[in-house]
Amino acid sequence: MKKIRTALVGYGSVGEKMHAPLISVCGDLELVAVVERNRERSKEKYPKIGVFKSIEALLEADVADLIVIVTPNEFHFPYAKMALDAGKHVVVDKPVTIHSQEAEELKQLAEEKGLVLSVFQNRRWDGDIQTIKKIMDEGILGRIVHFESHFDRFRPSLADNWREKEVPGNGITYDLGTHLIDQTVMLFGKPQWVYAEILKQRDGAVADDFFDITMMYEGMKARLTASVMVNAPLPKFLVLGEKGSFIKYGLDVQEKAFKAGQRPEGETWGIENAEAWGMVHLEKSATSYPTERGDYRNFYKNIAETILGQDDLKVKMDEAILVLKIIEAAFLSHKEGKRIAI
Repeated sequence: MKKIRTALVGYGSVGEKMHAPLISVCGDLELVAVVERNRERSKEKYPKIGVFKSIEALLEADVADLIVIVTPNEFHFPYAKMALDAGKHVVVDKPVTIHSQEAEELKQLAEEKGLVLSVFQNRRWDGDIQTIKKIMDEGILGRIVHFESHFDRFRPSLADNWREKEVPGNGITYDLGTHLIDQTVMLFGKPQWVYAEILKQRDGAVADDFFDITMMYEGMKARLTASVMVNAPLPKFLVLGEKGSFIKYGLDVQEKAFKAGQRPEGETWGIENAEAWGMVHLEKSATSYPTERGDYRNFYKNIAETILGQDDLKVKMDEAILVLKIIEAAFLSHKEGKRIAI
């Protein structure tokens, strides 16, 4: 069967170290082109691909069926719209757009044209969140009353990165917040209301670098927080239930592997060492609980199979739109100092 011709728009760190390798190991996809405005670094690893200087030139050449957009957030909406208008299937790195109404417009356009449109929510396939899902499915903790998700780092100095500059869609909330909110929505669905504090804690920061978001459900509170000023170990996840608790430290192993230049292949990909497993604390016992295998390859496998008519889309636009509405509510909550109904 002929592979789905795939083009990458943007070849920054995430495009080079994560998207391109994931596409290249997907049996149904073939990376045929990359848009790089200034250089041709992609040819070093993929010498047979075509390099284009703009998305307009890429679409005019008509060399790809699937367009993957990995650019600064402000370009997600116009580039995705151009690709859909050209009759291409589209994947956009998260967040799919900056504003929820833009995402709604893209969803309608994709549906009208019968095209696949999705957002790269790879962290649904983190080993830790898959482990929590398994624990919940098995009822080990009973009814969940509190869910806490952290993404903390220590980066006290400002970086020369578009996410920390005065541009649309900058900051940690649109970056890490998109992941944490999506994981929570995956587990628990739509919250009743949102309350948030979104701050700029470093000297000279123009983009938010801290958030603490509460998503309230019937009988359960979800607390999502991220900071670049944490230099002490805090749990990545804390889940409290009627029968016990689950606590997990450390990040999913895949991102570190990608940054080290490892290809997402082999029997040990995404498998965490036993010493890093989380702990289940029940009334009379405390035991380590094996971390499920993390596997971002499942995202592109699902995209390919959906295009081929073999599966249904895992990351749907309705979910991406809800995530954006929650982000918008979080910023409004911080501005007005009150709960915002969803």
